[in-house]
Amino acid sequence: MTTGVLTEAWNEAPRVRLLADRPVAPGGRYVLCWLQQALRARDNPVVDAAVRLGNALGLPVLVYHGVREDYPYASDRLHRFILGASVDLAAGCRERGLSCVQHVDRAERREKGLVYRLAAEAAAVVLEDQPTFVARWQAERVAARAEVAVFAVNAACLVPPALIGDDVRGRSGFLRRHEPERAAWSTWNDERSDVAPYTGDVPFEPDPLEEFDLDDLVAGLDIDHSLPVSAMHPPGRVAASARLARLVTEVLPAYAASRNDATRSEGASGLSPYLHFGVLGPREIMAAVNAAPAGGQHKRKFADELLGWREWFHHQARQLAAPERYDRVADWAHRTLADHAVDPRPEMETLTAMLVGETSDETWNACQRQFLIDGWMHNNLRMYWAKRIIAMTASPEAAWATACYLNDRLSLDGRDPSTYGNIAAMFAGSPSDRERPVYGRVATRGDGSTRKREGGDAWLAAAASRPAPLLAIEELPVDPYLTGQPTV
Repeated sequence: MTTGVLTEAWNEAPRVRLLADRPVAPGGRYVLCWLQQALRARDNPVVDAAVRLGNALGLPVLVYHGVREDYPYASDRLHRFILGASVDLAAGCRERGLSCVQHVDRAERREKGLVYRLAAEAAAVVLEDQPTFVARWQAERVAARAEVAVFAVNAACLVPPALIGDDVRGRSGFLRRHEPERAAWSTWNDERSDVAPYTGDVPFEPDPLEEFDLDDLVAGLDIDHSLPVSAMHPPGRVAASARLARLVTEVLPAYAASRNDATRSEGASGLSPYLHFGVLGPREIMAAVNAAPAGGQHKRKFADELLGWREWFHHQARQLAAPERYDRVADWAHRTLADHAVDPRPEMETLTAMLVGETSDETWNACQRQFLIDGWMHNNLRMYWAKRIIAMTASPEAAWATACYLNDRLSLDGRDPSTYGNIAAMFAGSPSDRERPVYGRVATRGDGSTRKREGGDAWLAAAASRPAPLLAIEELPVDPYLTGQPTV
């Protein structure tokens, strides 16, 4: 059996990359579908590709999702969100007639090399094509060691990245290719499995997460327990669907006018955590937006944010060896920041003060408290937050590492092409800007867009004084943000 069923003869084939060009194992017992971030059973091109291949081979699909204790910044906040999504993933797989097995790494249940052991019994492996952080590193390592064909499938973007090409450099050029493709990729059909669910043995004892008290499970893990779960963003499909319904009824009708106003709770969708962990996909979100009774200008503005900016950042990440590293910053910005690296920095803050949002800058504290408490930050605040870190730290390199560290440790949508792309954009501006101390020609940003709004001063004061968790303080990591890649 050839693998052309995925790479040539399927309408979703542009989403697929052959990550390991090896034969399909003739004695395989199943097609292994390994999910790391695309934690949904419906509207999931990774699952659909596995089902398609399984049908062609006459084999069942085995969906696997596992969570380790030792991924960077593992915490109650991240673990609980991921495990809640995993419970719904397994339920959705059962509804589709697919087997799903799960594993939570913990002291009493260690499983080394589990993906490799599952792959050893598989005809082929289908996994996610993610361009950043753990999902990227681990997919590449599995592809290098697996003895069967490994397919990487994009589930994060509405338009398959392969249709854009690698020769696009600017956002305007990206949009010229991206916008004409959107309509053709806005609908989907979940592939139907023609094979009974897999009921055979697997090389470990699975964790039926729906039978666990997830709070108790998380409490017993060797992870950061000082960072609590986010009340603003509950885990799971029900919470994500409620957020999507809120977008349609409360946010979208005034989106173009209110999205930049951080003082208005109805201004932002708050969907980014659910997008990052794949609980929702862009096709489902845009289907709801297109069907909403909102004005065209609001729908267009939302589409520009979700598709025009988010997928542009995904495109950028795919062109970079490590999107989380400082060397992605534009060369001219590197040079001008380096030229001013020795400038006096009277506004420097300690990492501890920044981490807990107790600096001398009330507006920055208001921004940071959203990360601390909600695991999310309003996009307009993120721009001020990232720009100010350049002045608050000892060097541009330290500023980059600090911004990424705070984002990745605290935010549910950290460790993402979009958040890395946003931070990189804040370390730039225009080479023609006037020269300033510390920043050189990198643009600065004030807080007037929030402070000058009606009630803005009071809102910032209240936001900066919200009670925050007392976090464990740790040393700022150097890698991966400056020169290298973390170990997992």
